[in-house]
Amino acid sequence: MSVLGIELRRSAAAGAALIAVTVGVAALYTAPGRWSEGWMALALTVKEYMILLWPIALAAGAWQGRREHRAKVGELFATTPRSRARRMAPVLVAMGASLGLAFLLVMGAAGLRIVSTAAYFPPSFVAITLVGAFSLVAAAWLGLGIGRLLPALVTAPVLAVAGVLLVFFTAIMRPDWMSAILSPAYGSTPFYPFQTIDPRVTAVLAIFMGGLALTGVLLLVARGPRTSVAAALPVLLGFGVAAVIVPRDEASLIAPIDPVARELVCTDDAPKVCVTRVHANVLDALTPLVRQGLSVLAKMPDAPTQAHEDTRAYITGDMPARDPDVVTITVRIDDHGGLAHPDAVVPEMVFGLGTGYGDPECERNGAVERAAAYHLLGREPVSDVGVIPEMIEEEPQLNAEAVALWQGLRKLPAPEALTRVTAVRDAILACQDPTGLLSR
Repeated sequence: MSVLGIELRRSAAAGAALIAVTVGVAALYTAPGRWSEGWMALALTVKEYMILLWPIALAAGAWQGRREHRAKVGELFATTPRSRARRMAPVLVAMGASLGLAFLLVMGAAGLRIVSTAAYFPPSFVAITLVGAFSLVAAAWLGLGIGRLLPALVTAPVLAVAGVLLVFFTAIMRPDWMSAILSPAYGSTPFYPFQTIDPRVTAVLAIFMGGLALTGVLLLVARGPRTSVAAALPVLLGFGVAAVIVPRDEASLIAPIDPVARELVCTDDAPKVCVTRVHANVLDALTPLVRQGLSVLAKMPDAPTQAHEDTRAYITGDMPARDPDVVTITVRIDDHGGLAHPDAVVPEMVFGLGTGYGDPECERNGAVERAAAYHLLGREPVSDVGVIPEMIEEEPQLNAEAVALWQGLRKLPAPEALTRVTAVRDAILACQDPTGLLSR
């Protein structure tokens, strides 16, 4: 333990861990909105930031690996009766433990922010976190071996750059199953709040990283060229085993779904409002806004009486059948885990006249739909820019046309105007072009 303590104090282990924690926490808190939805969002975000953390661990290991060469004590240590493997054990433990702990500290620093708002804790979060920590251990050990094999001053910075490129390009390479094996950042691109990482993908990454780690250890303790060449066997074996068990289907590799996170959590009373389990913490804040939107839609006959969060998985083509009694809503989470853009909830519900996302193949007329929606809202149409969070621009004539149609509706008797608005809604549901229905 005293030898290990000396290693922790005098080696690059503590410094490397401090750099990793600083970079990781700074990257996370630069954009907290990316992971404020919950634990899996945090896991995916940190997994993406492996493009920074993994090269840091690799370069730190390489810098430490050239220590004997730098101090010119290699031949002196070789004359001692203690084997090289026993002498290197404290170095391996110090570097591995420090970088692995650094990853856990990065997770913990972010977890403190969402622990009171995250409504759902997926069990797979633990496995993803542990494998992420092990990935940094593997990078550090591989760096130690390469640093000992190539003890040049430029080895560490070159490995840092190479590590960034390796993590990035292996994450986007094809086929996807190979990316899942090779890249510690694979699967981190977020598409849905109920997204997860398939357990088999986590397992194959652990297997491959285990092969890399063992290769690094063998390079570090090798006593001759043959041992150095044989050090490639563990990583090749790890890749081979991982290739056998890695899933090949897109449903497991590209934005897989956690069915529990996707389950709907609903209010006990009517009108029923439902959100996915991962967003259950904002149900109370969302409910009065959604019910206000339902009351606006209720001006039309046969209007929806419930609102459910959109649970489509469009990447895999998983599109739930439309229920005419249900209007789908988008739930957004702010940087602190609460409901984001509450002012957009009611307009966004009414803009589609209760038809939900609809069929993308059907003809739509934005000006007609906007005029009809704002007639129900009882105010003059305005541009979606500044109302819908994702809208950044639109054609100027669109709103001008909508205002003209809305003014025409105002001149009609209320029952006639409502009949025309309802006709627009029915045309959308029937996949018909609503153009002209407000101005006939």
